[in-house]
Amino acid sequence: MAGGQRTMPDIDPRPAVIADRLSGVGRVIGVGGSKGGTGKTAVASLLALALADRGARVGLFDLDFTSPSAHLVLGVEAGFPAEEFGIDPHVAEGIAMMSVVFFAGEMPAPLRGAESSSALLELLAITRWGDLDVLLLDMPPGLGDATLDVVALMPRLEFLLVGTASRVVLGSVRRALRLLTGIRVPLLGVVENMRREDGAAVAGLAGDHGAHFLGALPFDEHFEKALGSAEALRRTGLYGGVGELADTILSSPGEPVAVAGTR
Repeated sequence: MAGGQRTMPDIDPRPAVIADRLSGVGRVIGVGGSKGGTGKTAVASLLALALADRGARVGLFDLDFTSPSAHLVLGVEAGFPAEEFGIDPHVAEGIAMMSVVFFAGEMPAPLRGAESSSALLELLAITRWGDLDVLLLDMPPGLGDATLDVVALMPRLEFLLVGTASRVVLGSVRRALRLLTGIRVPLLGVVENMRREDGAAVAGLAGDHGAHFLGALPFDEHFEKALGSAEALRRTGLYGGVGELADTILSSPGEPVAVAGTR
């Protein structure tokens, strides 16, 4: 206080703007991996494609600011998006898509701490999603600041956790389930990716923590060659498996089961 004048604290208007930008979005689903290497970007990208192919109005937001790659999976050309009272997402294959790569190109975006949080706020505040049935968030790997920021900014967030049968990944999935329990994030379920042989490790882990196991997606040796072509992606076994996941999401009421407990 100076000279008897009371100063008011600065209030960031962007969270309120974000709520308005998302007012036409039915469901917000974060597709995340407990660590890198689980293939969550492939799952998020093919899930967006499968939902669009089923007639859903779908958006895909690549939240990995350091290594965005959803546009590479779907073959979307990087280029500055249209701008008028906000930023319009790129639309490809019926998917409204936003990524930091549309602004930075192939240049790295080495953001740290508060810079990353501010960039996330800015992109969410300026992007005009319009009316969508589902907005998919391709989460950054792990469960660090960016994930916690998204949880704080999107109270309607449902989390889809992608894991594999690797013992290293299973341990991180277990920790992720415990964290999501602690911060009370609704969990849509757990999906196993890149399954090479029969096994119940991921399903068992999901069951141990009161989470839905949404099935196993096969390891697809042809997936790499299909990258960048929506038509080629549709012919892969992975797309077929993700299509079943899309059917499950469209048939569910949008009220995910919260993680019930930890072990």
